[in-house]
Amino acid sequence: MKTPWHFWLIAILSLLWNAMGAFDYSATQLRWSPYMSNFTPEQLEYFQSFPIWVVACWAIAVWFAVIGSLLMLFRSRLSVPLFIISLICIVATAVHNFILADVTMTDLMGTEAAIFSAAILLVGAFLAVYARRMAERGVLR
Repeated sequence: MKTPWHFWLIAILSLLWNAMGAFDYSATQLRWSPYMSNFTPEQLEYFQSFPIWVVACWAIAVWFAVIGSLLMLFRSRLSVPLFIISLICIVATAVHNFILADVTMTDLMGTEAAIFSAAILLVGAFLAVYARRMAERGVLR
């Protein structure tokens, strides 16, 4: 099958979107001061108090999505399971941040945090479904 034009657009936008997530994760975990100076002391404490399983899920969500995006650009069907695993980890992280945490992300950052997290979830779900459909159509091999 000929590769549709939208495939390349979505693959490139996917990589750019997920690269932003990788930057956010890296800057937060490395406690890069120019980035972390944008947060209040309460928000910094919140990020630094994540249980190890949340940090692991966040890392897997981010890096599997980046690798999935790269593999999609190389037209590899291996992007599909990576996007699915990333989505599962996005959900797990959101459950912690908005339900399980003593102080939720909404408490600290307002409804904007919930809206942005919903966008992350929707993009992750879209990429998993889109990659799967492209694999079914033979665009991803």
